[in-house]
Amino acid sequence: MAGNEWINGYLEAILDSGASAIEENKPPAPRERSDFNPTKYFVEEVVTGVDETDLHRTWIKVVATRNTRERSSRLENMCWRIWHLARKKKQLEMEDLQRVANRRWEREQGRKDVTEDMSEDLSEGEKGDSLGEPITLDSPRKKFQRNFSNIEVWSECNKEKKLYIVLISLHGLVRGENMELGRDSDTGGQIKYVVELARALAKMPGVYRVDLFTRQICSSEVDWSYGEPTEMLTTGAEDADSTDLGESSGAYIVRIPFGPRDKYLRKELLWPHIQEFVDGALAHIVNMSKALGEQIGAGQPVWPYVIHGHYADAGDTAALLSGALNVPMVLTGHSLGRNKLEQLLKQGRQSKEDINSTYRIMRRIEAEELSLDAAELVITSTKQEIEEQWGLYDGFDVKLEKVLRARARRGVNCHGRFMPRMAVIPPGMDFSSVVVQEDAAEADGDLASLTNTEGSSPKAIPSIWAEVMRFLTNPHKPMILALSRPDPKKNITTLLKAFGECRPLRELANLTLIMGNRDDIDEMSGGNASVLTTVLKLIDKYDLYGQVAFPKHHKQSDVPEIYRLAAKTKGVFINPAFIEPFGLTLIEAAAHGLPMVATKNGGPVDIHRALNNGLLVDPHDQQSIADALLKLVSEKNLWHECRKNGWRNIHLFSWPEHCRTYLTRVAACRMRHPQWQTDTPADELAAEESMNDSLKDVQDMSLRLSIDGQNMEHKILIFDKKVTDMPSKYPMLRRRRKLIVIALDCYDSRGFPDKKMIHIMQEIFKVNKLDPQNAKLTGFALSTAMPVSELTEFLKSGSIKINDFDALICGSGSEVYYPGTYTEENGKLYPDPDYASHIDYRWGSDGLKKTIWKLMNSSDDVKSGPSSIAIEHDAKSSNSHCLSYLIKDLSLAKKVDDMRQKLRMRGLRCHLMYCRNSTRMQVVPLLASRSQALRYLFVRWRLNVANMCVVLGETGDTDYEELIAGTHRTLIMKGVVEKGSEELLRSSGGYLRDDIVPVDSPLIAYTSGGVKAEEVAKALTQVSKAGGM
Repeated sequence: MAGNEWINGYLEAILDSGASAIEENKPPAPRERSDFNPTKYFVEEVVTGVDETDLHRTWIKVVATRNTRERSSRLENMCWRIWHLARKKKQLEMEDLQRVANRRWEREQGRKDVTEDMSEDLSEGEKGDSLGEPITLDSPRKKFQRNFSNIEVWSECNKEKKLYIVLISLHGLVRGENMELGRDSDTGGQIKYVVELARALAKMPGVYRVDLFTRQICSSEVDWSYGEPTEMLTTGAEDADSTDLGESSGAYIVRIPFGPRDKYLRKELLWPHIQEFVDGALAHIVNMSKALGEQIGAGQPVWPYVIHGHYADAGDTAALLSGALNVPMVLTGHSLGRNKLEQLLKQGRQSKEDINSTYRIMRRIEAEELSLDAAELVITSTKQEIEEQWGLYDGFDVKLEKVLRARARRGVNCHGRFMPRMAVIPPGMDFSSVVVQEDAAEADGDLASLTNTEGSSPKAIPSIWAEVMRFLTNPHKPMILALSRPDPKKNITTLLKAFGECRPLRELANLTLIMGNRDDIDEMSGGNASVLTTVLKLIDKYDLYGQVAFPKHHKQSDVPEIYRLAAKTKGVFINPAFIEPFGLTLIEAAAHGLPMVATKNGGPVDIHRALNNGLLVDPHDQQSIADALLKLVSEKNLWHECRKNGWRNIHLFSWPEHCRTYLTRVAACRMRHPQWQTDTPADELAAEESMNDSLKDVQDMSLRLSIDGQNMEHKILIFDKKVTDMPSKYPMLRRRRKLIVIALDCYDSRGFPDKKMIHIMQEIFKVNKLDPQNAKLTGFALSTAMPVSELTEFLKSGSIKINDFDALICGSGSEVYYPGTYTEENGKLYPDPDYASHIDYRWGSDGLKKTIWKLMNSSDDVKSGPSSIAIEHDAKSSNSHCLSYLIKDLSLAKKVDDMRQKLRMRGLRCHLMYCRNSTRMQVVPLLASRSQALRYLFVRWRLNVANMCVVLGETGDTDYEELIAGTHRTLIMKGVVEKGSEELLRSSGGYLRDDIVPVDSPLIAYTSGGVKAEEVAKALTQVSKAGGM
C-alpha cells in the first residue's frame, strides 16, 4: 500500500512540474531502499524523458477512484504506460540521432565536393572562399553596410513604374472584412498578414495592382463570401491622382477553384490539387496581364513583377507559376515542415510514419525544398529562423550561400550553383487605431480617475477592464501582463512561480494572465488543460488571490484595451516563452506604451535591438524573470525611457516601412520576364487571319460558287490545301482551340519506342476525323523523352507525317518544336529559341555533369567494388538543355529523391528523372519539364491548358505523375505501358503518390483496355463533359 501511495505522489509531482522537476524531486535509488518495487524502479529510471501531458486526465480519474485496490492497480498500469512511452521515445531518439548524423555527414561531403569543384578557377588570393574558412574580405558589419548601401531604397521616385504583384495563400478562409481568425488551425495569423500586406502594397508608390490568390470555396460549411471569384480590398494609393487609378488598379482577393468545389478542406488534403490551382491561376494572370497591357502597358502584356508564395503549399504553387511565366519568385515560410517534424519526433509520441500520415509532412517538406530551388528571395521574421530553421533544409546552407554570394559579387564562376538570398523583414502592423499619449498624469498612472464611480457622471470604462479588475484587490498597482495561449511552450507556469516567490514584486504589482478563451478546462486539449490546472494550483500554493487576474473570455477587439489598461497602471508586458519565433504581441504592447520583458530565444532579440524598450531574460531562469520585472516596475525613470524608446522606434514595424523594405529587396533580385513579343505584327497577322477566316467561312457555310456555269468546289479545295501546307512564321497552335497531347511512355526493355505506339497514334488521329466540325480546331502534340532525331525516325517507320503534330516536346521537356513552322532550308526542325531562353534560368550543365558522374558512379556498397559504373553519357539523346545518361547497372541507380537531395546540398538546381523503361537518366533545367512545357504553350500561344487533353499510360517515366493532375483532361489507357520507371522515383519514408495525384477526379478518364478510335472517342467525350470542355 505504502509503495502505491508513493507512486501516486510521484506521478502527481511529474504531472505538476514536468520533466524539469524530476531531478530535484528524485527519491533515493531503489537499491538503497529496503522495500524495492519493480514499478518504482521503472518510474525512477525511465520517466525523466516523458512529457506526456495527456496522462493528466487519466491520473485525475484514477486518484478519484474510491476502491483502494482498483486505484492501486490503475496507478501501477499508468507507470507501465509511462515505461512503454519512454521506451518508444528512446527508440525514436536513436533513429533521429542516426538520421541527423547521416545528414551531417552528407552535408559535409557536399561542402567538400563544392570546394573541390570551385577551387579550380580561383587565384591564390581567392582560395579563402573555401567553405571551411570564414570570408575575410570585410567584417560582417561592414559587409552588410556595403551590400545594403548598394541597394536603392524604394521611394516616391518609383511612382511611374505601375507594377503588378501576385501574392498566394491557399489554405484557410480568406476575406478582407470580418476575418474568422481562430476558426480553425488554417485560419490564423497568416490570413491576417497576407490580407494586410496586399492592402499595404497597393498603397505604395509604383504599385498598380496586387492580386492575392486563394482557394474558392462554394460550400454550405462556410460563408457564401468565400465563393465569390473576386473581392476588392482597396482601390490603390490614397494620395494617387485620378489618372493613376485605372479600372484594374488596387488590391484584390482572387479565388481560384480547385479540388472538390463543395468541400472546405484542411491544408493537408489540398496537396493533390495543387496543379489544378496552378493552371487556374495561370489563366487569370495571362488574362490580367493582357488587360493591364491595354490599360498601362502600351499594348504589351504587363507581367507580374514578382510572385510571392506564403507557406509551403503556396510556395510550391509559386515555384510552378514562376517557372511557367519566367518571373521572379519570393517565399515566406511562416512555419516550416522540417522544424515541426523535429519537434514532433522529440516528443516521442509518434513515429515518422504516423506523423507523415497525419500532417503530410514529407510532401510539405518537399514543397519547401522546391520553393528554395525556385526562389530568388526568402523573407523571414528573424535571424533565428534563417539559422535554426531554414538551415535544416537540403536547399539552403548558410556557409555555402555566403561563399556563392562573394564569388558572384566578384564575377567568379559558380558552376551553376545557387542559394536563395535570405532577408529579415519583420511583419508590418497597422497602428492607425493606436493613440500615442504623452506622459502626463491624465494620460496614465491615474487609473483611479478613470474608474472612480463617485459623483454624478462617472467615466465609462471598457467591459474588459471591469472583467480584469474584479480579480484584483488593488487594481491600481502596476500590471504585469502576459498574453498567450495556455501552451506549455509559452512558459506561463515559470512566470507564475517567479511572481509567487518574489515578495517585493508581489507587493508592488499585480499579474494578469490572458490565456485564450475557455468554458470548461476538462473540455480543453491535454496540454492546455494541464497548464491551466497548474496555474490554478500555483495561485493557491502561493496564496495569490486578489493579485492575479485570469479572465475566462475576451474578444479580439478587447486586446488593445487590455494593453491600454496595463499602460495606465505603468505596467510591463512579458513574453516568457521558451522559444518565440517572432513575437508580434511585443510590438503591439510597445505601440500602446508598454515596456517589455521577453525571452532571449528567437525573434524578441531582433525586436529588442530595434526598439530598445525593455529587458531580455533566460526563460529557464526563474530568478532572472523576477529581477527583470521588479527592475522595470520599481525604477520609474527606466520605465519611462523604455516607453519612449518603444514609441520612437515603433514605426520600423509599420506596414509602410515593411513594404518599403520589401520592395527594395525585391528590386534587388534578378529581374526576368518573357522576352518574346506576344502579339505578332498586326498587318501580317490580319492578312493571315483574314485569308484563313474567309476560307473557314467558305467551308463552314458550304458555299459553292459558279463562274460562267462552272463548279468551283474542286478549285477551292485545292487552294485550301495549298494554304494549309504553306510554311508559316507562326505555329498553327495559335489557331487551335483544343490540343490532344500524346505522352505515352511505351518502350521495350532496351529503351527503344514500342511499335504499338504507332497504332495508338493512328487511332487517336481517327478520333479527330470522327468529329469533322471540331477537326480544324483540334491540334496534336507529342511529349516524349526521346530526342527529336530519334522521334522523327520512329514516326517515319510508321508512315506518320511529322507535320501531323502541331508541337513536339522532346528530351523530357528540354526542347519544343513546331513542325511546318520552325524549320531550316533543308527541312530539318529547329527548337523554339524562346523556350530555350525561357528554361535557361539556373541551368548549370558544367557543374551538373561533374557532380552527377561522381554521385552516380560512387557507391557506399563495398561489394559493388570501386570499378562499378552505373551510368554512361548518352550523347545522342543529349542537347544544350538536357544531360542524358545510359543506365549500365540498374542495381546501382540511386532514387530520384536521393539524387535531388545530394544535388541540392551542393547548390545545384535541376529536374532529374529516369525514363524509357529505366534505361536512361535525364537531367533538364529546373524550369523545364513536360508538364511545364504545356503551360509554356499556354503563355506563349494562348492555348489554355484547360483545353488540352493528355493521353497517358498506367505508368511511365518518373515525371509521369506531374502530367496527370491539372485543369487539363487526362485519358489513361490501360494495358498500353507495361513497365515504367516509377520504382526509381521515391525513397522509403518520402511523400506518397496520393499527395501528388488526386484519387478521384472528374477530369481523369480511363479506357478499358482497347485502343480503338471509337473507345478513345467515348472516353474523351466523357472527360470533356465532366470538365465542361
